[in-house]
Amino acid sequence: MLRRLFIRDFVIVDRLELEFEAGFGALTGETGAGKSILVDALSLALGERADATVLRTGAERAEVSAEFDVEAGSALAQWLRENDFDADAVCLLRRVVDAGGRSRATINGSPATLTQLRQAGEFLADIHGQHAYHALLRADAQRALLDAQIGATALAVETAEKFRAWRHLRDARERAEQDVSAMAREKEMLDWQVKELRTLAFEPGRWLDDNQEQRRLAHAASLLEGATAALAILDENEAAVTGQIDDAAAKLRPLTDYDEALKEPAELLDAARIQLGEAVHALSRYRERLELEPERLAELEARIEAVMAAARKHRVAPEELPEVLARLEARLEELTLAADPAALAEKEQAAQAAYDKLAQRLSAMRRKGAAELSAAVTEGMQQLAMVGGRFEITLNALPEGAAHGQEDVGFLVAANPGQPPRPLAKVASGGELSRIGLAIQVIASTAGVAPTLIFDEVDVGIGGRVAEIVGQMLAKLGHQRQVLCVTHLPQVAAQADWQWSIAKETSDGSTYSRVRVLDAAGRVEEVARMLGGVKITDTTRKHAREMLGV
Repeated sequence: MLRRLFIRDFVIVDRLELEFEAGFGALTGETGAGKSILVDALSLALGERADATVLRTGAERAEVSAEFDVEAGSALAQWLRENDFDADAVCLLRRVVDAGGRSRATINGSPATLTQLRQAGEFLADIHGQHAYHALLRADAQRALLDAQIGATALAVETAEKFRAWRHLRDARERAEQDVSAMAREKEMLDWQVKELRTLAFEPGRWLDDNQEQRRLAHAASLLEGATAALAILDENEAAVTGQIDDAAAKLRPLTDYDEALKEPAELLDAARIQLGEAVHALSRYRERLELEPERLAELEARIEAVMAAARKHRVAPEELPEVLARLEARLEELTLAADPAALAEKEQAAQAAYDKLAQRLSAMRRKGAAELSAAVTEGMQQLAMVGGRFEITLNALPEGAAHGQEDVGFLVAANPGQPPRPLAKVASGGELSRIGLAIQVIASTAGVAPTLIFDEVDVGIGGRVAEIVGQMLAKLGHQRQVLCVTHLPQVAAQADWQWSIAKETSDGSTYSRVRVLDAAGRVEEVARMLGGVKITDTTRKHAREMLGV
């Protein structure tokens, strides 16, 4: 669950540090006070995209940190270990956005990508926004919600991959049937290019060795001349350096008995004699091994020129030639298959069978899940003052299949008794859509894995008895998960286990958002404000106490 949230210089928040409790918590306050800013800040920590507009006016950077509990042995703990993050008892997500719109992220103190933040966030929290209902009108969102509800998201992704592989082979077969002669010409050219590159047998390691050897052989005469000249100076001339240093050392050595100050230079000369001797020995061996090899040099230069010519032909760096060869071989294999319609058709059939197998498994899961979710949402509609209403998920078969499976998913609703179910977008009014969407979200959250659920003004468009039922639903959900709800309805706030009040205040010409943790008396005043508006009377306070049960 979410334990702490630290916010600095985010929108109208200068600095805020919050500690959260378990159960159902309500975040209330006047419209525009910044209630949803807390949700936006948490979304940023969970990997939401951001730009410089999130910075408070005049600030150089915005910062958000969110600390969650981590259960030992949980999927999150395993994910943290697999991605080389510390898997302690907490998961600390931190996000910083600077004035240029650039952002940095860390997980438990280690640098992280936005993708990693989002992946971690999937284990930690589900955020349901007030505009989520409108997404339910889209066919893709309906399908994604059903797949997520039944745990088939990964299977749907894999099914789409198999579909694309099958269609790729089908397109290849059709192209092969339409233009055999053009492919034959391309195959002939590719065959020649592949043979040329295979004969070249380019290897990155050998390429480096060949270049080094070529440079050495190309300068062999200069190297031999230089080594010989150095040996002459050091040891082979009459005035060789080693002989002169021997003479100097011999003169100093007996004199150290009379003055110890000469001992250090004498020892240095002795050390120099030893090092010069080693240098002379090494140069002698080098000169003996060094040979002028014009034939080998010519061979290397010819090979290097062949590699460079091939690189120029394919317009790549020499090091990229293996990638070019692999690409050409893959295309050649594809054309070879295309030249054999029977083989290509066989591969196409195998790919289609692989797709059908996954798609049928996905369909079976969807059929079972659609029936269960339809019944659960229908039951939720009865609780939300839509007695006699009915929710139904249809699966319309697609004879040839599609990337998303062998059926289209549709949400149908009958808002009143006796009416036939019709597409959600064509039937539901704003208030009905809110209630249906809320029922779907609460049911979907129950089946999810995230321990923290955030509802951001999802109760828009409802009131009265329905609002009280919504509060009861969220309170019940709070027995299993941590539930945070931004709400403007007193009937919902009164059902919460704890409540915060968010308000705006102005200081030195700047506006800030402030959060106040409400005690029992504070909750009475806040619920009374939500009930009574500008002027709070004893009557509204009494009503608030009745709602809160105090």
